[in-house]
Amino acid sequence: MTVDEQIKHKVVNRRPRHEGPQKHIVVFIFSIVLTLIAFATVAAGGVNKAFTITLLLVMAILQVFVQMGYWMHLKDKGHLLPIVFMLGGFFVAGTAVITAVFWMWW
Repeated sequence: MTVDEQIKHKVVNRRPRHEGPQKHIVVFIFSIVLTLIAFATVAAGGVNKAFTITLLLVMAILQVFVQMGYWMHLKDKGHLLPIVFMLGGFFVAGTAVITAVFWMWW
């Protein structure tokens, strides 16, 4: 086989690498651990309320990134447009919430 044929063979046989179940299992366990930490903090009862709320918010944000990145496959190529639209939606929703809070206070 000549060098040109070898290069052509490699280019033709190149397929996208299949992501095996190992990453999904690790991410699933990570999601369960985050959930257990949140439940344990609330169930402990004697933990400072401000710390509990802060920890729950951090766990929720991590869960969102894990869910979006791995279960909705937004980490893959070609998903920039859905990410941009979701960020725009978060911006609009956040602006609406902040506006509503300030509107009620004043």
